[in-house]
Amino acid sequence: MILTASQALWLLPPVLPICLYVAWNDMRAMKIPNWSVIALVVVFAVFGLIAFGIQDWAWRWSHLAVMLVIGIVANAAGAMGAGDAKFIAAAAPFVALGDAVMVMYILAGCTLAGFVVHRIARHSPIRRMVPDWESWTTGKRFPMGLPLGTTLICYLAWPIVFG
Repeated sequence: MILTASQALWLLPPVLPICLYVAWNDMRAMKIPNWSVIALVVVFAVFGLIAFGIQDWAWRWSHLAVMLVIGIVANAAGAMGAGDAKFIAAAAPFVALGDAVMVMYILAGCTLAGFVVHRIARHSPIRRMVPDWESWTTGKRFPMGLPLGTTLICYLAWPIVFG
């Protein structure tokens, strides 16, 4: 893993509440608000500079641009929601290029786990606690903010937990 524990310690605390909000709000309303995506970009702009240094920080902005273009194309093709595409683009600078494969594995695991937990919760007493969540009644649609936010949290926590 290229991300160090020191870098992760700078990034995880400000990223964690944003990702938790994105996961919660996507389940509640099936939307990832623009302000949360902007907040993630601002966190990278400030804390990324401290964590990575100017040269690495500057290059990582290209990750945002590349993933935004890919996300726009995927959204236009109907493969993902616009909020998902924007969140992925905003999260991309946090991920070292050399860690991209690992992040894909984390995303796969978080997507599978999130889907299973969400579907079980939809048919459990938990649903009575939050009956107005839009994600309960969207048919086959799934709130990807849940695994996307969880993936970024797991990636940033990994070097802190596992060294």
